[in-house]
Amino acid sequence: MVHLVTGGSGSGKSAYAEEQILELGEGRRIYLATMQPGDDETIARIAKHREMRKDKAFETIERTDTLETLEIPDDSIVLLECVSNLVANEMFLPGKSGIHAVSAVIDGIEHIRRHAKHLVIVTNEVFSSGVAYGGMTRVYLEFLGIINQHLGRTADMVTEVVFGIPIPVKRPGQGILHQNTYLPGAYPVEGNRG
Repeated sequence: MVHLVTGGSGSGKSAYAEEQILELGEGRRIYLATMQPGDDETIARIAKHREMRKDKAFETIERTDTLETLEIPDDSIVLLECVSNLVANEMFLPGKSGIHAVSAVIDGIEHIRRHAKHLVIVTNEVFSSGVAYGGMTRVYLEFLGIINQHLGRTADMVTEVVFGIPIPVKRPGQGILHQNTYLPGAYPVEGNRG
């Protein structure tokens, strides 16, 4: 089973993804950490995530790139945190995939999928800011978008976390549940206001 969890920064997606791992039952829980510690902010975020999972029986594997060579036990329950960091690492770390980051990331995640019993993947929703970026930032966003679309199509489940609220987007046997993020019944509909 593959579950893709997305949401904006600070949305609660990481905590939700960890809870999903716990609900998958007993087994070897692997936290696949992809953040490259580079400055005080990233070091603080890594410490926060370690604190969040300290009592949840995770084995942490720090792997910033080249997931296709990682050995994962077949019975493992894996949390991949997160695709956005993985794409940046593959694109921008010296000697990594660069312009071939899309295939490197997808191949790596498919490798993990083939070996893990369950895989929960965290990614970021960074596309609704309305800001037009240029240069390599635009390329990064394009690559991340291509990868996120692939993961959304191939995952068994997709959930968007908004303000700490998990909103199901795709479920097994039900397909895509809705295309826009809203809470059904939260807003009265009074006909066409167009």
